[in-house]
Order: sequence, then structure tokens, then C-alpha cells
Amino acid sequence: MSKPMPLVAGNWKMHGLRSSVGELARLAEGLAGISLQGRCEVMICPPATLLAQFADQSAGTLVRIGAQNCHAEISGAHTGELAAEMLADAGASAIIVGHSERRREQGETSGDVAAKAAAAHRAGLSAIVCVGETQGEREAGRTLAVVTEQLSRSLPDGARPANSIIAYEPVWAIGSGLTPGPGDIAEVHRAIRTLLTGRMGEEEGGSVRILYGGSVKPANASQLMAIANVDGALVGGASLKASDMLGIVAAYAR
Repeated sequence: MSKPMPLVAGNWKMHGLRSSVGELARLAEGLAGISLQGRCEVMICPPATLLAQFADQSAGTLVRIGAQNCHAEISGAHTGELAAEMLADAGASAIIVGHSERRREQGETSGDVAAKAAAAHRAGLSAIVCVGETQGEREAGRTLAVVTEQLSRSLPDGARPANSIIAYEPVWAIGSGLTPGPGDIAEVHRAIRTLLTGRMGEEEGGSVRILYGGSVKPANASQLMAIANVDGALVGGASLKASDMLGIVAAYAR
């Protein structure tokens, strides 16, 4: 079983203007000076208004560009929405689907997430499928049940290591500065890996990348990335600054 290539992906959420291309340039320049040697891939997922510009600016660098959401349909009367094919055309190589903020604010169900992940696959893109429990669910001892149920319902048929990435983000840790203990993270990632191998088989299930997200920053990146079955990070606020993102990537450049 081959160990997955780690990925550090930055989710910019609703941040960034055209002038923010300077941070992208600083990130690309900094990565050029780090000897990653195939140890890690790096991605930035800006708001849709910046996607094409960022894709153009990152061409020929070590930075890949992703999107933050898509519509499940290929086209149609869906005002304000973007199809996965449109995002691919703009230069995206992946799409984040099912982030907890969309599940909460837009009421997305795991069925909706599965349809969007299938749309990403249809467009030839990877789907970064997000799962995670709330504070109340953790306190009730339901973390593993919640995460595995979300994942089983959010992965479409045809999900494989080449087109699917899982991101475990405890909802209560996002932007809070708090993180679960290493043992807690290891337990959830082990449960996710078990679900994946049960569904896809040992070889393929063992090759799907499982990212950890939730207050990842340079100060804790090395500890978090060393946990078993953690194959990289989905980074929020820290990804807005090239220096912080480079500090997280450095966990793989030693």
C-alpha cells in the first residue's frame, strides 16, 4: 500500500481582493526555495472572484488552485451558482464540498455534498469532502458516529484516491484556536481510514488522503502532521498569509 502524497490546502473562505495576488506570489516564491522533493502538494482555494486570476498567476509554480463550492448540475437556471465545469474552465483542480459552514449556513445535507462531489468528478476535478462534529456532539460521545455517517453519505459512487480527498474538521475547532488532542485526532482519522478501506478495499482506501483542519498553524503543524493517517491539512485563517502557510508546509520540508 503506497503512502498518500500529503496535501496542504488553504481555504480562503470569504476573504481576498484582486490585490491579494501578492500573497499568492509570495507563497509561490517561498515554495520555490523549499526542497519539497515530492514530499507535499500545496493548494490555495480563493473565492470564486479570484479563481481565474490565481490560476493564471500560479501557472508554472508549485501552487495548485481549488474552488470552495459548486452546484451539482452542469448548467441551468441557477442564478448565482457555478457548475464544476465552470470552475475547471477557470483553472481549478479541486473543489471543497460539504464544509461545515455550508452545512450550517446553507443547510447542505450529506446527500447534497455527495451530489456536488460527483459533479466535481464529472468535471475531472478532485472533491475535498469535509466532515466533522460539533462541540455538543463531541461532548455527547458521538464524534465517531457523526463523522462516519457524514462521510458514508457524502462520498458518491466512483470516489477513488485519484478524485477524492477527505478533510476532518471538528466544527468547534475552526477559527477557535482550539484543537483536539493528538489521540483524539488519531482516533477519528483511523475510523475514517477504516471506512474507506471497507468501501474501496485496502489498496485504494489506504491511498485516499485524509486532511486535518481546525486551527492549524505553524506552531502546531509538525505535531499535527505527524499523527497516523493525517495526510496533510485544510488550513483556514493561517492560509491568508504566505509566511504562515509556508510555516505549515515546512512540516514536510525537513
